[in-house]
Amino acid sequence: MGPDQAAQRAHGRGPDQAAQGGHDRGGTAAEPVAEAFGPMLVALRTRAGMSQERLSHAAGVSVRALADLERGRSRGPQRRTVQALAAGLGLDEDTAAELERAACLGRPRPRPAVGPRAHNTLALPRDIGDFVARGPALARLLALVEGAAPACSPVSVVSGQPGLGKTAFAVHAAYRLAPHFPDGQLAVDLHGMDPEPTTPRDALGSLLRAVGVAERAIPASAEDRSGLLRSVVRDRRLLLVLDNAASEDQVRPLLPGAGRCLTIVTSRHALAGLEAVHRIDLALLRREEAVEMLGLIVGPERVRQEAQAARDLVELCGCLPLAVRIAGQRLAGRPHERIGKLAAQLAREGRRLDTLQVGDLQVRAAFALSYRQLSPAVRTVLRRASLAAGGEFSPETAALLADLPVGRVARYAEELADAGLLQPDATAERYRFHDLVKLFATEQLAAEDGSAVVGAALDRTARWMLRRATAAALRFDADRHRDAPDDDPDPAGAPADRDEARAWLEAERTQWLAALHRAQAAGRHRQVLDTAEAMHWFSDLNQHWELWVEVFRCGVDAARALGSRRDEAVQLNFLAWAYNTCVHDPHASLVAADAALAVAREIGDRLQTGWALGYGASALRRTGRVEEAIARLRDSAACLADETSTQGRLAELSSLNLLGIHLRQAGDAEEALAMHRRSEAICQAQVSGAPAELITAYLGAARQHIGNDLAALGRWAEAELPLRQALETFETVNMAAWAEPTRLDLGIVLGRLARYDEAHETLLAAHDALRELNHPRQEEAAAELRELRERAR
Repeated sequence: MGPDQAAQRAHGRGPDQAAQGGHDRGGTAAEPVAEAFGPMLVALRTRAGMSQERLSHAAGVSVRALADLERGRSRGPQRRTVQALAAGLGLDEDTAAELERAACLGRPRPRPAVGPRAHNTLALPRDIGDFVARGPALARLLALVEGAAPACSPVSVVSGQPGLGKTAFAVHAAYRLAPHFPDGQLAVDLHGMDPEPTTPRDALGSLLRAVGVAERAIPASAEDRSGLLRSVVRDRRLLLVLDNAASEDQVRPLLPGAGRCLTIVTSRHALAGLEAVHRIDLALLRREEAVEMLGLIVGPERVRQEAQAARDLVELCGCLPLAVRIAGQRLAGRPHERIGKLAAQLAREGRRLDTLQVGDLQVRAAFALSYRQLSPAVRTVLRRASLAAGGEFSPETAALLADLPVGRVARYAEELADAGLLQPDATAERYRFHDLVKLFATEQLAAEDGSAVVGAALDRTARWMLRRATAAALRFDADRHRDAPDDDPDPAGAPADRDEARAWLEAERTQWLAALHRAQAAGRHRQVLDTAEAMHWFSDLNQHWELWVEVFRCGVDAARALGSRRDEAVQLNFLAWAYNTCVHDPHASLVAADAALAVAREIGDRLQTGWALGYGASALRRTGRVEEAIARLRDSAACLADETSTQGRLAELSSLNLLGIHLRQAGDAEEALAMHRRSEAICQAQVSGAPAELITAYLGAARQHIGNDLAALGRWAEAELPLRQALETFETVNMAAWAEPTRLDLGIVLGRLARYDEAHETLLAAHDALRELNHPRQEEAAAELRELRERAR
C-alpha cells in the first residue's frame, strides 16, 4: 500500500495545477512579474533564517505547496496564503504589501476560450508498483460498480487517519476499474488540508473543462456549474477521483446525479453528512502486509535476510503505510545499510518521528496538517490525552487531563476521531492513539504546555482517579459495605451500584493504577494506603489481574512510610495472596507471608496472624511442602477459632477451605470432606456483618471443595451436584477466576461418569477460558481433554 496524498503528489501534478486543470495561469505579459514571487519568497525566508519546514509549521502551508511557490510552479497564491506566509516570516506592513503585489500579478486573468479540453487535463496520477493489500476494499468497489442501478451514479467515500494511503488506494482502484469507464478517469485534488481548500466553483470549472465544455460556456455561479456538470456526464461512463476533500459542502456540488459514473472521494474526515454513499474506512496494514510492502520497496531478498528486523521495523512504524514507505525509501537509498540498524534507530521513541522522514515525505508533517486545522480547545484535548496511561482512555480521563467539562471533551473526542487522530472503540465510548500519533501529540504537549502544566494535569487526574477508585471499591468491602460511598469526587456521576462500580474499576484499571503510582511518588501515603485497603475484597473478583501485586506492594510501602505496623501486616498479607494467586509465584508469596506473620505476632494481632499462617500454607503447598502447609493451616484454624468479628469468621472460612484442600492432596479425603462440610455449615448459618453475596461466594468455594473431596473418594455421582452448584454461584457473581477451575473439575467428573459428549464440551470450554486467564490449570485441562478423547474412542 502506498502512502497518503503526500506521496501521490510527488507522482502527479502540483497542487495549484490540479485545481486549474493543468493549464498555465494568466497571459504572457504576467510571466516576468509572476516569476518574481518565488525568488522574493526565497530571499525573505533566507533572511529570516528559516527552513522550509519551519516556515511551513509557522504559516500553516504544506512543505510541498511552499516548495512549488518558491520554484515558480505556483505563481499566484491567494491572499490568505500570502498573509499566512507574511505572518510566519514576521514581515512588516510594507514588505508584506510588496509580497502581496507580486502574488497578485501572478494570479489568473480571464482569457478567451480555446475550444474543448482533452479528457486528460485532469488525468490520474501515476499508479505505484508496490501497492499491497486492500483486496477486500477493492472487491467491494468492484461490486459497487457492477451492482449499481442504471440510473444511479455511485459514490464511495474513502476515509481514515493520516498516512493510511487513501490517495494511493483511490488511484490504484481507478486504474483497476478503468475498463468499466471507457469515457475517462479524472482526478481533482481538493486541497482539503490547505489553509484555503479548493472552492467547489473552481473544482467544477476544472471538471467542466476536462469533459470538453468550452470556456465561454462555463457558467459563473457554482450552482449553475454543478447543474451543467450533472447534465454533461449523465450519458457518460466516467470515473472521478475527488482527492483530499475538506467537507461535505465542498464535495456535494461535484457529485454526478443520474448516470453510470463512479466517484471516489478521499478525506481524512468521515464526511458523515454525505447521504447514500458507500464507505470504505481504511485500516492499518497487518504486519505481514507491511513486511510485504517493505520487501517491494527494498527488495524481497533483503527482507528475507533480516526477517525479524523487518518485522520489528514495521511494528515500530505502527504498520502505517506512510511510515513503512518512508522507512523503505530510506533503506532503498542506502542499499548496504542493515534493516536492523534502522529498526534500532526507530526504537528510540524520542527520535522516531525525526527518523521517519525522507525527502518531502514526513510522518510528522502528515499529522501536523490535520492538527493545525483543529480549534485550540480540541488541540488541547489531543495533547493532554497523550498523558493517559495505557492504550486507551475515556472522555472522562481526557476531560480531567484537559481540565474541561466532560460533555465538551466527548464532542471533541468524536471530532478527533472524525479527523483520524484518535481511534474509537467499537463497543464502548473509549479511544486510543496510533503509536505514532501519540508520539506527535506528546511532542506538541512538550512544546505548547510545558512541564508545570503537565504536572498539574497529572496530579489533578491522579487525585480524582484515586478518590473514585477507592469509593467504587468500598462497595465490595466486607466490613465497610455501603450503598453510596460519600467520598466520590463526582457523586452525581458516580457508579450507581456494584455492577457499575465493577465496570468502572475494570475499564479504568490502567488509569487508577498509574494514579496510585503517582500518589506514591508524591508521598501521598495515606491516600495510597486507603486505596489499597479498599481494593482488597474487590480483588477477589478479578484474581487473574497481575496488577494486584503492584497495588499491595504500594500498600506495604505506604504503611511503612506512615509507621503503621498493623497496616503493614495487613498489606503484607494481601501481597502474599497476590503473589500466590495472581502471578503464581509461591516463593515470593512465602516471603511476604512470613514478613506479615512476624509483624502480626510482634503486635499481637490474632486476625492477621491467622491470615499470614494461611497464606504461607498456600505458598508452601505450591512448593511441595505439604506437611508444613497442613501444620500452618491447623495453627491458623486454631488461632481464628475464637474470632467473632466478620473478618475473623471469613478468615476462619478461608483456613478451613485451604486445610481441606491440603488434606485431600495429602490423601486424607475423608478429613478434607469434614473440614469443607464445616465451612459449608458456617456459610449457611450466615456471618454477621458480611454481605450476602460474599458469603454466597464462600459457600460456592466450599461446595467446589466438597465436590472434589467426593471425587477423590470415588463417589463420582455425588460429586456432580455440589460442583454444579458451585459453578452456578461463581457465574452468578461473575467470578471467572473461580468459575473456570470449577468447570474443569465438573468436566473431569462427567468424564468419569462416561458422559463423554457433555464432558468434552465442558472441558473444552474450561480449557479455552483458563488459557485466556493464564491460569496454571490450563495444562491440566488440556491433558484431561486428551485423556477423554482416548477413553471415548
